[in-house]
Amino acid sequence: MSFWFIKSMFTLQTELSQIKQIQKSYLEKLHKLDLKTIKDLLYHFPHRYEDFRKITPISQLKLNQKVTIRGKILEATNQRTFRRRMVLTEVIIDDQTGLIKAIWFNQPFLLKTLRPGREIILSGKVNFSDEGIYLSNPVYEIAKEARLPIHTGRLVPIYPETAGLSSRYIRFLIKKFLPLTKQIEDFLPSSLRKDYQLLDLKTALNQVHFPDNLALAEKARQRLAFDEFFLIQLYLLKQKYQFAQQKSYQIPFNQPLIKSFVEKLPFKLTDSQRVAAWEIFQDLEKTRPMNRLLNGDVGSGKTIVAIMASLATAKAGYQVAIMAPTEVLARQHFQTFTKFLQNEKLKIALLTRADHKFLNKNQIISLSAEKIKKMILNGQIDLVIGTHSLIQEKINFKNLALAIVDEQHRFGVRQRASLLQKSTLTPHLLSMTATPIPRTLALTLYGDLDISLIKELPQGRQKIITQVIPPAEREKAYQLIRKEIKNGRQAFVICPLIEDSPKLEVKSVTQEYEKLSQEVFPEFKIALLHGQLKAKEKEKIMKDFLANKINLLISTSVVEVGVDVPNATVMMIEDADRFGLAQLHQFRGRVGRGPYQSYCLLFTESTAKRTHQRLKALLTAKDGFELAEKDLQIRGPGDFVGTRQWGLPDLAMASFNDLPLIQKARQAARKVIEENLWTPLLSQKLTQFQKQIHLE
Repeated sequence: MSFWFIKSMFTLQTELSQIKQIQKSYLEKLHKLDLKTIKDLLYHFPHRYEDFRKITPISQLKLNQKVTIRGKILEATNQRTFRRRMVLTEVIIDDQTGLIKAIWFNQPFLLKTLRPGREIILSGKVNFSDEGIYLSNPVYEIAKEARLPIHTGRLVPIYPETAGLSSRYIRFLIKKFLPLTKQIEDFLPSSLRKDYQLLDLKTALNQVHFPDNLALAEKARQRLAFDEFFLIQLYLLKQKYQFAQQKSYQIPFNQPLIKSFVEKLPFKLTDSQRVAAWEIFQDLEKTRPMNRLLNGDVGSGKTIVAIMASLATAKAGYQVAIMAPTEVLARQHFQTFTKFLQNEKLKIALLTRADHKFLNKNQIISLSAEKIKKMILNGQIDLVIGTHSLIQEKINFKNLALAIVDEQHRFGVRQRASLLQKSTLTPHLLSMTATPIPRTLALTLYGDLDISLIKELPQGRQKIITQVIPPAEREKAYQLIRKEIKNGRQAFVICPLIEDSPKLEVKSVTQEYEKLSQEVFPEFKIALLHGQLKAKEKEKIMKDFLANKINLLISTSVVEVGVDVPNATVMMIEDADRFGLAQLHQFRGRVGRGPYQSYCLLFTESTAKRTHQRLKALLTAKDGFELAEKDLQIRGPGDFVGTRQWGLPDLAMASFNDLPLIQKARQAARKVIEENLWTPLLSQKLTQFQKQIHLE
């Protein structure tokens, strides 16, 4: 063991900054990886392994092979190359079957270690030059110091790195501190470890870093990923059980009211909508609060289900709050709710920073925000629509019985405390999302929610023709837009940026607006929409677009959700590779909402195989749910709504396609709660984990 590692000096909580032997330059780079304590370091897991276990004779080496060799250093020199202004360290190795050169770039200090006569073990890739085969930048260890090798001759862990901080140095540090795993107590009850055949925590940590074999490496990964999923599930199920103990308003199912409302609709409900509505009505009848997620594809008709639930609640004498993530969507909800409920004699208000409106007796009037707040408190408003400021500002309700939250998926966990203060009893909670959620994500992130799915689209909707357009065919796309607008239709053009960025070679919305309005479509009415415009400007643009006073809307992703313009038939997306599949699917859902054939045109100049794999999935998936599963397989969960804000550990993120593991973790968490297997250590670990992934 190294001279500077003295076990009694350090604990798992020791800050790396307190360890004098770690140079300041390395410390800054470790902090970049969020590694601040020894425990952080031990929980910095490899993302893959290089298999350097087999020693290959030099005489048997093959080009492009990853190999480990063992031999004696015959020569070691530094040579400066004037053309590239770098130092090459060249070492000749002999293993008695042949000779090979190893080369390192700009590391002249290696000669202090790599001296002639020393026996050395090297691992790396076999390359070829005019002078023959050689190893380029191989990892190495001096043979007499490598009785238990770290960097060669074994399964070598490769870690997430940052500039100036290599896996070699991370391995070196972790190996030094690995004995401190003895200080870690296993928080998982032994009965669960036995039931699910899991390694103990100390063994798992040792094997994930320096595995004896690939089978043990996988068992270690399974145990550590299980821990993360188990703690997430334990938190969610604990929340669910606690929420179920609360008392809520009991809203009887008013069959004549709902039947009359449905019969007056200008369309027929789908079977999925009927089932989802019935599940919600059953929840509303209970004395415990509903906690349900309504998950439906783009354009599947979630809003009408929410309107039915709101009508039932308001007619029972209680208040409803509808919360949207943006003012644009809040205004659209106000228009939709007032349109469908105008004959129901309900008092409906819109309350955002810019808009304070009130519907009473089919008249929409403007009132001050303070006036609307006072009316909410006095119970003079049945239904209020706004952004999430409805629960965060000083707005109080007389008897809020139902809160509907659109496109804010973690609201159910994070802001429940705010809801509890808004009413005498706990309101029922209905969350909605148009982002189809893969099964593993639903189990992991939404395990505290009951889920209703709407998988059918309303009758009469035509399939949107989706195409990836090569740069050479751009003019054809413009001709299609011109043809559709001349036929009375409208179009969107989406760009990823507001202003030009020299660093990102992607189109800005202002640049595209100038080009299309001045050069391509000077004969049409074109508008520019982005998030930096004032609320009143955005509202006017959307009103004019809805009224067909604007032919072509050039926009950023501000139109991603909730914008409903049935007359729009073309969605053109610039730099489509800059957006996630779920986001592209949302954009596509802004068209095809009327009876007309619609088109989604995807532009990309990327030649990357992965880009075209993703865009092909958009073309071939039957619906948003299949697309979401493909997106999860291709990209992982990082860009799905809700995952990043959770702050999920990397190992859990990397294991999202492991459905059996997630199901096992959920079973174990349920067992702990139902059989009361809590221990002080487990409770403490759960509290720490909640803070770690920002749940508190």
